Amino acid sequence: MLRTNYFILEGLNSFATVYYAYYLFFFMEKTFGFGNKANLALAATYGAIYTVCAWSGGKFAERFGYFTALKLGFATMIVALLAGAQVNSASGQIVVMAFIVVGMCCTCPTLEALVSHDATPTDLPKVVGIYNVVWAGTGALSYFVGGAMLDKLGLKSLFYVPAAIISAQLAFTLWLEAKARSLNNPPASFSQETATDPPALNPRPIAKAKSFLRMAWLANPFAYIAINTIIALMPGIAGRLNLSTTFAGLFGSIWCFTRVGAFFALWFCPAWHYRFRWLLASFLAMIASFAVILLIPNLAMLAVAQLVFGTAVGLIYYSSLFYSMDTSEKKGEHGGIHEAAIGLGNCVGPAIGAASLHFLPTQSNSGALAVSGLLVLGLGGLLLIWRLGRRQIPLPPG
Repeated sequence: MLRTNYFILEGLNSFATVYYAYYLFFFMEKTFGFGNKANLALAATYGAIYTVCAWSGGKFAERFGYFTALKLGFATMIVALLAGAQVNSASGQIVVMAFIVVGMCCTCPTLEALVSHDATPTDLPKVVGIYNVVWAGTGALSYFVGGAMLDKLGLKSLFYVPAAIISAQLAFTLWLEAKARSLNNPPASFSQETATDPPALNPRPIAKAKSFLRMAWLANPFAYIAINTIIALMPGIAGRLNLSTTFAGLFGSIWCFTRVGAFFALWFCPAWHYRFRWLLASFLAMIASFAVILLIPNLAMLAVAQLVFGTAVGLIYYSSLFYSMDTSEKKGEHGGIHEAAIGLGNCVGPAIGAASLHFLPTQSNSGALAVSGLLVLGLGGLLLIWRLGRRQIPLPPG
């Protein structure tokens, strides 16, 4: 079964990209003296590029083939990472980051589509569950050990470690492509015309599914507004609490491991499927825990808030990916939309935070408060979509 190999590829990709993306802010702080405002602006730039390219990456994969997109993405990231190890200016590192993000946009939506391209509607929840546990688990491990790696292996490991892992991914992809062709099962050519058996019927009404898809596509960017703001501000949080980079990684990854646990529980508990109260409760919990993480300088409160935050963003992300895959045959394209929504959140939250710190420089918490207010606006949008959906179709309460 090739899908198991695709999950391995996914796990390697998550470990490599999380190490670079999450510790880039520590690298920029230590190398170029970036503070909270500069790191938030950097995160906003990262998100803007991801938003533009992720959707295109999903379309490219759908048109030219999943393996073609993976090979292009991996090759782009390898070249950019090796170049980044030689660049000694902040502006140069921003250019390197841009090319790395472009490479990521060819791989993330493609891997989502690759693992689910021939799954029946009844098998899809299991496939998405495994996918979420794998990427979140390896990503959490990368964040957990990344601080120690950066301290022990040096700042250049930010480039060399991911480059080595992605090189292995590229070689593995070439082998998988040959294997798929030998089995006459290339996922790039999968379509309804090639299916010999009719797919199992999905029990949910399509109108209801599309309503929940719209809500999830709204909620997920706001989740990533919160996530990327926290990641960009983590060097500042660590400094405020006198944490080393190693301990910042160990302690700051609590929410990542909690998200893994949430993914695992949601995989085996389908009660949340197409139930609004679950999505609403998660959004409310995300807002509250986000504010605590950034505004209360206490280790115990930070740990508890991360437990709540990881659970909340876990359900929101799971909803977006599950509903995206559940309502479309063009899984690469919908995966691109899902990832573009993530990029939008990655851009808007840090941009608001950076702008607040720029115009209110004497208010150290202005960025966190501004982003918290933005999350509240997102809650209003979620409720609006829910009300409109209930007017259009008869939906059961909850």
